[in-house]
Amino acid sequence: MAAGGVVCVTFPKQNLIPPPRKRLGPKLRTGVPLISSTAVRAYSGKKVHEVVLKQAALVKQQRPNEGCKDWDLLNEAYERCGEVCAEYAKTFYLGTLLMTSERRRAIWAIYVWCRRTDELVDGPNASHITPRALDTWEKRLDNIFQGRPYDLFDAALSHTVSNYALGIQPFKDMIEGMRLDLLKTRYNNFDELYLYCYYVAGTVGLMSVPVMGIASESKASIETVYSAALALGIANQLTNILRDVGEDGRRGRIYLPQDELASAGISEDEIFRGQVSDKWKIFMKNQIKRARMYFDEAEKGVAELKEASRWPVWASLLLYRQILDVIEENDYNNFTKRAYVGKAKKFASLPLAYGRAIMGTSKFF
Repeated sequence: MAAGGVVCVTFPKQNLIPPPRKRLGPKLRTGVPLISSTAVRAYSGKKVHEVVLKQAALVKQQRPNEGCKDWDLLNEAYERCGEVCAEYAKTFYLGTLLMTSERRRAIWAIYVWCRRTDELVDGPNASHITPRALDTWEKRLDNIFQGRPYDLFDAALSHTVSNYALGIQPFKDMIEGMRLDLLKTRYNNFDELYLYCYYVAGTVGLMSVPVMGIASESKASIETVYSAALALGIANQLTNILRDVGEDGRRGRIYLPQDELASAGISEDEIFRGQVSDKWKIFMKNQIKRARMYFDEAEKGVAELKEASRWPVWASLLLYRQILDVIEENDYNNFTKRAYVGKAKKFASLPLAYGRAIMGTSKFF
């Protein structure tokens, strides 16, 4: 894409999900502290928590039904989004079929926008993308929220944001994450990595809550549900990072906290060579424990969603969490062995997800 021009992207086969980083709390054997359940409030600058508060406040406001009223065009737009989702995120797509028609169409529209945004820096045209091109994409996002879509995919999202309490900030923050990918290949500490995870995946959680809906019988605060959705995005992205260490290393990227690697005595050269040493295994155990803590935090929020939305979200959470189990089964070799959850395990997770979904809201609040 020429800088300043219209963004045109394709959709390679990669997972964004569901196609997204503060160190507090108890210490592990390496002396590296884990994140606590209050990390979103404690992270430097409070940026993420401020976005959570703003998104939670929007739920209390009734948005007018604006935007395109050409129903034939809208139906085609949503169908196209569903086709993209079905082709490039098969497991996620099957989960959306468990939702109501209106909600799954909205989720498709959000997914496709996130996919296209991710493609800008991780797709076949990535070498041509500049910061100016991302500025152009952000202006196009502004037009979507103002009811001026450029194409069918934009039209679906424009209609979605006019019908749900969706604020623009998480979308803008995801674009900010793409800017980071143009500039950074290392993260000094978990503060920096947490922010990156928020940008590229935690934002998806914030985008999804208004569409999923909060159960009328829920006793949890809206802010709590949004914080749990954020935690799910962080957990998913941390899982992506741990799964893809070898792949990222071959691209010259290391999405692991540099200070924690140094404390564990692991050099970049060892990562690039794919050396599965005892110290690497200990390091990975600590990283997996952190990711699981985020999944634990996310579970509380899933229980507070509307009944029709719980099953697919539970299924997604449980399936993604199993990637961490596979990394362990692979003896922490995430350099040459890709942690893959087989179909049998996926199908076995569905009854468990359904059981948790019908249990209703949690008793944690």
